[in-house]
Amino acid sequence: MALFLLAVFIAVPVIEIALFIEVGGQIGLWPTIAIVVVTAFAGTTLLRLQGLAVLQRAQESAARNELPVAEIYNGLCLLVAGVLLLTPGFFTDALGFLIFIPMFRQNAGLIIWRWLVRSGRVPVKAPGLGGQRGANGSRDPYSGNGTVIDGDYEEVDPAPPDRGRLGPR
Repeated sequence: MALFLLAVFIAVPVIEIALFIEVGGQIGLWPTIAIVVVTAFAGTTLLRLQGLAVLQRAQESAARNELPVAEIYNGLCLLVAGVLLLTPGFFTDALGFLIFIPMFRQNAGLIIWRWLVRSGRVPVKAPGLGGQRGANGSRDPYSGNGTVIDGDYEEVDPAPPDRGRLGPR
């Protein structure tokens, strides 16, 4: 993963420089700069519009006591798209605008989810499932011991106390 990130951090600026040279050679310096500035403004506008819509859908899901997983994913994608559009360059702008397309986000999400499931990198942590002691001796309810407990449950109302009876049964 570290090599992949290193390759990305080297390749993206090289691609951007090459595209700036090519586009600047074709249309000139000032139109190239104008395109970069306009895409940054367009990106912030799209981020604001789509981000507010995602936030509203997340609030509606929370009001229905549903976990807004899709909205969280879409919000993260929009954040990445906004950062890419604010970064000067044609390659990052193209990626940013691509992420703003809902169908692309949905397909990318499915691909990422399938990869995570296949690789076994979908940890689920919840309070009360194992737990380890922290540095100060307190129990960390979210650190499990690798044991998975699967079960069913049924809520049972406890019997009301027998108020008229004194002593043991």
